[in-house]
Order: sequence, then structure tokens, then C-alpha cells
Amino acid sequence: MFEYYWKLTVSLLPFLWAGFKETFVISLVAILAGSVLGTLIGIVRSYRIAVLSPVFGLYVHVLRGTPFLVQLYMFYFVLPNTGIEWLSWDSSTAAFVALSLYTSCYVAEIVCGAIDAVPRGQWEAATAVGMNQLQKLWHVILPQALKLTIAPMSSVYVIIIKSTAILSVIGISELTRQGEVSMLRFPRDVLFIYGLIAMVYFIYCYPILKFSKWAENKISGSQRLSLD
Repeated sequence: MFEYYWKLTVSLLPFLWAGFKETFVISLVAILAGSVLGTLIGIVRSYRIAVLSPVFGLYVHVLRGTPFLVQLYMFYFVLPNTGIEWLSWDSSTAAFVALSLYTSCYVAEIVCGAIDAVPRGQWEAATAVGMNQLQKLWHVILPQALKLTIAPMSSVYVIIIKSTAILSVIGISELTRQGEVSMLRFPRDVLFIYGLIAMVYFIYCYPILKFSKWAENKISGSQRLSLD
């Protein structure tokens, strides 16, 4: 029995590896792009700018309040039917854009909440020493807000990685899709193949959680920047 499952695993590894590479690239790009966009939106929202803050607030709430699958269908099926040429995306582009925007809405809320959690006295002290808005944000506020974002950010990143499993519905040959194709060759080993898929996701996600824990302890243990 062990020998059979070992041979099965070896025969499946090339397909799972191909799916993992696709999952890795898509999730990495989405995490990077979504984090940059979400950080900018979160910073703007924290300043409570009259026009931009409500607009970005609506953006965040719409994306957080609707299923990712629906958003994916919108980007892949609905927008190309508008007739606008630059919205006629292929499946890869639609996947990147949808997942990046989905990431950004969560990152924006985390960043905005972390900035709001920094004591108001830090802003006032930075003003007192003659810093402008950008200097206050870069040298005083963001370093203190950073440690508050590590744990929730890692959770969001793991959610994004697992959300790539949905991309198979638009033809992306990611990890789950490759596993399901393999099941057609081995229909009597469906449970085992799903177990292998789950194991690969776990191997991918677990180091992220461990690293976030290490980074959180490292930053929490460092001396806190204070201008009070």
C-alpha cells in the first residue's frame, strides 16, 4: 500500500509542481501590488480627506462585502463585454487584477486602523519639532504602525494564497486545477490527491505565519520611537 501511494505521489509531483508555480506567481504579484495600493489607500483614508476618504471607503466596503468569485466573474466575463478594448483581458490578467484589488481592500483597512492606533500625542510632538506632514508620516507614524500590521497582514496573505484555488473557474491552471485534472487519471484516489493539494498549500502558507510571528516579536522587542 505504501509503495503504491509513493509511486502515485511521484507521478503527480510534476503536475502539482506546475500548479504550485502558477499559484506562487499569481499570489506573489497580487500580494505585492495589492499591498502597495492598499497601503496608499489606507494612508489617504487615515487623513480623512473630504472627497477621497468617502470614495476609498466605498471601494473598500464594496470589495470586502462581495464574494471574490463574483468579483472574478466581473473582471473576466462582464468587463470585456462592455466593448472597451483595454478591458478585454485574458484569464491571467483578470486573475492578477481581481486578486490584487481584493488584497488591497484588506490591506487598506489594516493600514488605516494601525495609523489611527498611533497615539495622537505622537502627531502633536512631531509637529512641535517642525516636521511637515510627510516627515511625520515617514519618520514617526509609519514605524510605530508597522508592528501593528504584521499579524493581520500575514493572515490576509494566507487568505489570498488560498483564494487562488478559485481561479480555476476562469481556466487558470493553478495548484487545485492541476490536482483536479490529475484526478481524472486516478479517479479512485481523489481523497489522497486532495490531501496532497492541502499539504502543498500548508507548506506554502506555514512559513509565512511563522515569519510574521518572528517579525512581530522582533519589532515588538525593539525600542519604540517616541517623541513625547
